[in-house]
Amino acid sequence: MSQLTTVDATFLNAETGTVHPHIAGLGVVDAAACPGGGLTVEMMAGLVRERAHLAAKPLRRRLAQVPLRLDRPYWEDDPDFDPERHIREIGLPAPGGDRQLADAVAMLHETPLDRSRPLWEMVLIQGLEGGRTGVYVKAHHAAIDGVMAAETLGALLDLSPEPRELPADDGEPARAPGPFSMVGTSLLKAAAHPLRTALSVARTAPYLDEIPGVAALPGVGLVSQVVHGALRREEVPRAPRVAAPPTPFNLPVGRRRAVAFGEVPLAEVKQIRAALGGSVNDVVMALCATALRGWLDKRGELPDGPLVAGVPVSLRKNGVEDEGGNQVSLMTAPLATHLADPAERYAAVRADLDLAKRRFAASSGSWVRELSGLLPAAIAGPVTRLAMQAPLRPFNLIVSNVPGPQFPLYLCGAKVLGYYPISVVSDLTGGLNITVFSYDGTVDVGVVACRDLIPNPSEIIDHLADAVDELKALSRG
Repeated sequence: MSQLTTVDATFLNAETGTVHPHIAGLGVVDAAACPGGGLTVEMMAGLVRERAHLAAKPLRRRLAQVPLRLDRPYWEDDPDFDPERHIREIGLPAPGGDRQLADAVAMLHETPLDRSRPLWEMVLIQGLEGGRTGVYVKAHHAAIDGVMAAETLGALLDLSPEPRELPADDGEPARAPGPFSMVGTSLLKAAAHPLRTALSVARTAPYLDEIPGVAALPGVGLVSQVVHGALRREEVPRAPRVAAPPTPFNLPVGRRRAVAFGEVPLAEVKQIRAALGGSVNDVVMALCATALRGWLDKRGELPDGPLVAGVPVSLRKNGVEDEGGNQVSLMTAPLATHLADPAERYAAVRADLDLAKRRFAASSGSWVRELSGLLPAAIAGPVTRLAMQAPLRPFNLIVSNVPGPQFPLYLCGAKVLGYYPISVVSDLTGGLNITVFSYDGTVDVGVVACRDLIPNPSEIIDHLADAVDELKALSRG
């Protein structure tokens, strides 16, 4: 049994009629290689049933609400857990191309998850050309972050077509506290909340210039520097003072989604990095900046200044057990879409990311956790939903780069050919989200957008291919 963290609860509370804070992935597998010639719902349900204990938290646990919503919910194992209730299949009409697949995934991504049972679902998408099957897996961000999602996938996948031996499930089902215990604990927390809030404010004050939206306000940077110097007596880089300019995808999001996916050879990304310097992540961010510049310029909507990207950062430490829940923060980074010269743009992206990372390292991204716990749980839900619809623009979009395994993986004996992450869009974070995942020699790109704002995000994938060609030409001098 465990309770949702304040960050978990914020993702849960952020859900509205137009914003669904779930994250997903689209795996494309060579289903023709499966024993029996294809993936089935029964096959996948059996796999989850056998391996759920290897990733028990996200797969088997459900929400247990505190009476009167006085406190954050608890997690407990669902006594009626049945994988077949979470897995279904659909079929694409011929020819079953990638555009049809993307449209099907977009529709699946528009629907919220059922909160009465574990917060995930899987959909097999049959009928793809070339004997392939799409496997769309969705989980609520309240239950899982990017690292936990990768660990959960790892529990279901194998390193070869032959399934591996599994450890036995010897754990006891977790149960939430009883109603009276929940209420008693919530009242104690409410009494201590003013003190916790004061401590959170004090811990956050040195890093006000790192908080999206707040950082752009006049005088905030100076206040942060003064407070930081008084409390810690050490110099840290000044956070860049940037404001997100207006773009076509920074308007209120609607209910519908549009999805596109593609890939870039990892060898080409590494070739660019070797010639121009920096890291693989620098190259990925520069490619996104170049693609977005092309997309905006084509529409006559290119801002005079840089875009502002929110970059998710995992706070988990390798080899260190954590307390569970979401361990994620956001780093703010300018994207130099306003620079026409490719060399200047690449250099600016590298410099801006380096500054953002050094500034982020000083605070360890703690402001997300501190701010998420400022409000008492009883009122955090409605206030969070109200804030999600506020006319603020701290970011233009979210760009995330997740490193993955550089070797093939197998699902029920079928090789995974690609894996494309599909994430969240909202009024606050922008109606466009680009997430990339490196896997087996490729950089797989998943783009999700509000369909009202960007009806055809496949154009961004096309501009990304052009961006690769541009940086390759620059790397050759």
